[in-house]
Amino acid sequence: MVEKERESLRVFLENERERLEAVLAQMELDSSESLGYGNHMADDASEAFEQAKDLALRQNTKQLLVQVNDALARFEAGTYGICEQCGAEIDPARLKALPYATLCLRCQQRAAA
Repeated sequence: MVEKERESLRVFLENERERLEAVLAQMELDSSESLGYGNHMADDASEAFEQAKDLALRQNTKQLLVQVNDALARFEAGTYGICEQCGAEIDPARLKALPYATLCLRCQQRAAA
């Protein structure tokens, strides 16, 4: 992979980390403001649904942040773009599509099967 492409991906990951941290902070703020239930069963059900949805979104965002931080750590370690399973270089097109990928496409397909 060309050094310019690597640097571009690193900058993208750093920006993504900042964005995800801001999203999580806003989610935490929003969740603390929406406590309590309504007086009607339908209101309660709607509130429970929204809380479950918010929890799932928060967990997904946290997991994505972990993946982004791990990718940045691989940059620091000099192992970014190298498949964690077989040690081959991950296709630059795959990294452009999924900058925090840890496996080459072949290993990812085997892991998914």
